[in-house]
Amino acid sequence: MPKSARTQTGSRFAPGRGTNFARPSFTTKRTFLAVLFLGLFAMAARNVDDPDVWWHLKTGEYIAAHKSVPHTDPFSYTRAGQPWVAHEWLTELGLYEIQRSAGFAGLILVFAAILTAAFVLLYLRCGPAAYIAGVMTLWGALAARPVWGVRPQVISLLLTSLWLFILERAEKNAKLVWWTLPLTLLWVNLHAGFALGIAISALFIAGSLTERIFHCEAHRLWLPVAVFALDLLLVPLNPNGLRMFSYPFETLRSTAMQKYIAEWASPNFHRAEYWPFLLLVLATFVALGCSRISLRPNDLLLLLVSLFASLVSIRMIPFFVLIAVPIVCRRLGVWPRIDPNLRKRAFSRDKRAFATAFNIAIVTGMILFAVIHSRQVIQQQATVENNRFPARAVAFLHTHPPSGPMFNYYDWGGFLIWKLYPPLRVFIDGRADVYGEKIFQDFADAYGLKDSWKQILQRWHIQTVLVPSDSALATALRADPAWKVAYQDSQATILMTSGESREMLSPSKPAQTLRE
Repeated sequence: MPKSARTQTGSRFAPGRGTNFARPSFTTKRTFLAVLFLGLFAMAARNVDDPDVWWHLKTGEYIAAHKSVPHTDPFSYTRAGQPWVAHEWLTELGLYEIQRSAGFAGLILVFAAILTAAFVLLYLRCGPAAYIAGVMTLWGALAARPVWGVRPQVISLLLTSLWLFILERAEKNAKLVWWTLPLTLLWVNLHAGFALGIAISALFIAGSLTERIFHCEAHRLWLPVAVFALDLLLVPLNPNGLRMFSYPFETLRSTAMQKYIAEWASPNFHRAEYWPFLLLVLATFVALGCSRISLRPNDLLLLLVSLFASLVSIRMIPFFVLIAVPIVCRRLGVWPRIDPNLRKRAFSRDKRAFATAFNIAIVTGMILFAVIHSRQVIQQQATVENNRFPARAVAFLHTHPPSGPMFNYYDWGGFLIWKLYPPLRVFIDGRADVYGEKIFQDFADAYGLKDSWKQILQRWHIQTVLVPSDSALATALRADPAWKVAYQDSQATILMTSGESREMLSPSKPAQTLRE
């Protein structure tokens, strides 16, 4: 037999080279990763219940209808016509189009996929130890869970994860840094979180410069510096122009944001939902202390900045997760260590076939679980929406629209915009950057019955109030003869001034009270 024929025959049939059973597709490692990310997808499938998602949807609808991005506030009467930086305009348009075409099921599934993709990229940055990387990725996902949901910040989480992935790979292949340019152009139109990507690039450059100076490392800095400058030049390519340079800093300095928005506050470690984050912080310092691997300057800078940011603001916890998890993984080594020769001797062809079938069954079961769980979440959407937001009170306002200004509960402002705009405009909603501290203080004082609460209602000419039924304001107005209950259920109460209620509620239309 000719040598070439023998070689061809050998290469085709030699055990361990071309056979499928020697290296099955469903290995234990691949099964582990499939279960991990299918589980993360199922965890990330959450109901649409964020108070802000409603005004995001209405903004997308506004942009689609007017073919332009609003620059002044159209939704409230307290800030009507005042400047508004709609920095999330492209995300909002996408939210509206997904909801319009696929309903809330589409939003739930798309954002679950976005979150999963962010943690897949995190896993890819964690080194070769698949099991350690997988477990730490899951831990990081649990630490970041308080900020999950159908919300624009999730898109910034994905883009931050992608940005870090690009910059780390660019240390071996410098040309990859060019991919930050299209990413910047997209990100600056999706969310103001683009500033985090710019800041990460600056910290990478500072770290590389430090290595070059103190460790004599031969880093070529001209390319990342040039691309960083081009990234900055791309920032104004958005409907708000140069304003996007200052807007992220205005948000960080906003007193209203820091004072009234819970996610801008520090994490409360008395609450169990923040314990995975606290444990990750502790594990990071333990791993650094026990490892002989030195921490590179750019890793140190990113770790310190992200730790400070996450301890100051809950919203920044995912930033720390994306930095800390790969650092910890690289210091834990490779586990479990299995001798390849031992693995080959231990598994016969029959055992491999059984293991493959078993792994297929596990993955199939996990797929079914993810599908069933996601379906249950989607089916619960209407119930969750009605329990969280005043759907029945809004239905009453559809048929009994108030003729004058309405004072509304803060968390319900976005829902009222989605359901009742344009006929009705709100007192306040989740756009803290639009309202500023003065209007937030007016809301807090009136809602909390501070000394000047009646003067606040008079100054804004309030004729209708929509607040939770168990609130202090609802209790006080029920006892005031100048106000009448127009609608009430266990969740929400609508009160109107006596003249307004007499005009709206004729004897044929008495006040509605639902008993549940």
